[in-house]
Amino acid sequence: MVRVTITQVAAHAGVSVASASRALNGRVASAKTVAKVQHAAQELGYVADAAAQSLKRGRTNQLAYAVADIGNPVHVEMMTEIERVVSASGYRLVMSSMGTSSSSVDVVRELGRGYVDGMILSPQRVTDELLEVLAKTPVPVVVLGRLPAGAGLDTVPADSFTAMHLVVEHLVAEGRADIAFVNGPADTTPGAFGHDGFAAAAAAAHPALTVRSLEAENFTITAGYAAARRVLHEDRRPDAIVAANDLIGIGALRAAEDLGLAIPEDLTVTGVDNTELADVIRPGLTSVDLGARERGRLAAELLLARITEPERAVHTAAVPPALVVRGSSRAHTSNPAHAFDHNNGRAG
Repeated sequence: MVRVTITQVAAHAGVSVASASRALNGRVASAKTVAKVQHAAQELGYVADAAAQSLKRGRTNQLAYAVADIGNPVHVEMMTEIERVVSASGYRLVMSSMGTSSSSVDVVRELGRGYVDGMILSPQRVTDELLEVLAKTPVPVVVLGRLPAGAGLDTVPADSFTAMHLVVEHLVAEGRADIAFVNGPADTTPGAFGHDGFAAAAAAAHPALTVRSLEAENFTITAGYAAARRVLHEDRRPDAIVAANDLIGIGALRAAEDLGLAIPEDLTVTGVDNTELADVIRPGLTSVDLGARERGRLAAELLLARITEPERAVHTAAVPPALVVRGSSRAHTSNPAHAFDHNNGRAG
C-alpha cells in the first residue's frame, strides 16, 4: 500500500505544504485551514510519521526498558512497576532485548538516536565498550544493576551480599553442613557478585561448614538442572543447593526429584528473586526477595527525575532483601511461608 504524503494532503486541501504541516501538528493555523486539512487527511487516509514528528519536536514520549535475559520472570515484575510509574507521567514504555555484550552496545546506540527520551537498562555484562557508549548516550540512563565506581549514572543494584548471607545463615540454622552454590556464568555482573557474596557468607558462617561452587551454563531452568545433576552425582553429595536465581533453583528441584531425593529431608534448595514461580512450584522454593517491583519503581522515578533535572547529583537506590522460606528448605516447621529479617533472624 502506497503511503499518503503530507504533500498530497496539502494539494487535496488546496493549501501549501507549510500550512498543512502547521494544521496537522497543532501549530498556529486558522480554524478554516485546520478543518480543510483534517478533512483531506481523513479522506486520503493520511497517517503521520510519528518518528519524524518526534525528531522534529526533540521528544518522543517513549522510554525504553532493555534487559539481557528477557525470559526471566523477574524482569516482567520490574517492567510492570516501571510501566505503571512512567505511564502516569505520560510516557509509553517499550521493551528491548539486549542479549550478548555486543548486542547490548548496539541496542544502547540505536535507542540513543532519538527513538526514546530515556532508558532503563539491565545488562548481564558491563564491558568497557558498553560504559563508553553509555557515557556518550544523549538521553538519560538508569541501570538496574551495578556499575564501576565513577560511571556517572543512576543505579538500582541488587544486594547480592546480603542475599547470600540470609540464605547461608538460614541453612546453617536448619542444620545443613555441606552447601553447593550453583551460579550462572561468573563473567556476568550477577554471577560475579553472587559468587563473591556466597564466598563472604560462607566464610562468616560456622567453621565446620563445607562449601563448593559450580557454574551453570546460564541462568535458566535447563542449565540449573544440568548443573545440579553434576553436583548431585559427586561422591560426596551436598545436603543443600544455593541457586543464583529462582530458575536455576527450579532446575535443581527437578534434578533432585529425578534422582529420587526427598525435599527438604535429603536436600534443601534455595533460589534468589522470589518470583511467582517460586511460590507455585511444589514444594515451594525458598528464595531471597530482592525487591523487584520496588527496584523497578525506583528506577522509573530516578529516570523521570533525571529527565526533568539533567544536572542533578548521581543517585544509587537500594532495596533491602528478605528471605522467604518455603517447603524446599523448611524441615522443622509447618508454618506458612514467612520472611526472615536479616537484622534479627526472626520471621517478619
